[in-house]
Amino acid sequence: MVNRSVLVNRLFTGISRRHLACLVDELAAPWEVGLEGRRHAARGGVRKRAAGAGARHRLVFVDRLVATLIHLRHDLPHSVPGLLFDVDRSTLTRAVGETRTLLAGRGCAVPDRPGLRLRTLADVFAYAQAEGVELRLDATEIQVRRPPAGRGGRRAFVSGKKKQNTMKTTVIADWRGRTSWTDTLRPGRVHDATAAHNEGIAIYFQHFPDVEVLLDDGYLGLSRDHPGQAVTPPRKPRPGALPGRVEQWEHDRHDHSSDRITVEHALADHQRWKQLARWTHRRDRLPDTYRAIAGLVSDRTVTA
Repeated sequence: MVNRSVLVNRLFTGISRRHLACLVDELAAPWEVGLEGRRHAARGGVRKRAAGAGARHRLVFVDRLVATLIHLRHDLPHSVPGLLFDVDRSTLTRAVGETRTLLAGRGCAVPDRPGLRLRTLADVFAYAQAEGVELRLDATEIQVRRPPAGRGGRRAFVSGKKKQNTMKTTVIADWRGRTSWTDTLRPGRVHDATAAHNEGIAIYFQHFPDVEVLLDDGYLGLSRDHPGQAVTPPRKPRPGALPGRVEQWEHDRHDHSSDRITVEHALADHQRWKQLARWTHRRDRLPDTYRAIAGLVSDRTVTA
């Protein structure tokens, strides 16, 4: 087994040792509860042996967490962390699956609110209205493997923008580029505005009238339906407009782009994790992976 002090280095896990210690404190108890629940289901009743009796784990929870972070950060095959921790590949696969689910359910951190996490779009809008935070929203696409020939819905993953097989997610960040929320991943053929509508964003605009969200040109429909809340770049003047009008439009558009660029920085932080550069695994595991990474990135940016 490789020295643990080497494996927990930021170069391997993507997070600091302090951040790792916080994750262990936060997730160890939920992991133990889930483990006992699975054992209870397998036994069909309460345990008949004392707590702590029986075989020991080849991987303690800290090792499982570190192995999962290494896998998310570098997209290494499970056999590689298995070799580092001296366990079989199947053991590592189960450990990564369990820990990834725990990380995905954490939600996103909130500045100056250590115990508060944002997990739903309603949470984000309620927080933004209470704290007076101006949000930034954008969509990103991740290239995925092409579905097998003859399978139904194969064309749904072909992105009209990237001309590749992708899955799309919508991300919300604040004015400093800190991730606040990410939605369910959808096939890449779905339009950005359609994905936002499917999440029910129009309803939240109605219930939280003081929240402003900066958007790009792909969300003009939202801007038309919710003026003053869904803010898109100013429209280009008609041909023949006065030079002063054109100059003002260029200035306003530049200001809007400068304000909205922070959500692009948040998306870039996500894609620094190797698994989100190009997804080569089963597509049904990508949503949990993205939410897990988004939560980890939000922790780092909030505490930075």
